[in-house]
Amino acid sequence: MGETDDRARTLQQVAQEIIRIPDQRLQRNVAAATAILAGLVLEKGLIQRVLRRDIMRESVIYQEIEAEAKAEGRAEGRAEGRAEGRAEGLQEGIRRVAINLLKSQMLLEEVAKLTGLSIEDVQLLQTDIEGEST
Repeated sequence: MGETDDRARTLQQVAQEIIRIPDQRLQRNVAAATAILAGLVLEKGLIQRVLRRDIMRESVIYQEIEAEAKAEGRAEGRAEGRAEGRAEGLQEGIRRVAINLLKSQMLLEEVAKLTGLSIEDVQLLQTDIEGEST
């Protein structure tokens, strides 16, 4: 605990010095760099309390990191969306094949074996087909 207190105190002292920097752009960049380095040894909440977040947000360093994080998030989201779409498409394709096999009078057990669907799922599809016929 003593070590954390010392680090927190050091961060507070650095924050006081940052405030004294007259050049706003330099002040923002130093604050952002300090936050990054402080993040290696201190908790996020403490850093945000000591270093004013609004100052850091205007920093080109902070903005670049934020932009990269957003881009990575979008890329991950697209990849997840594509994977989900492929999985849904595959399931729909298997379902369609099973329906065609059932319509051609193939036995439920054979349809389940060929498609990998459970007997219960194939029975539900058979029920759906019979419901469409009536």
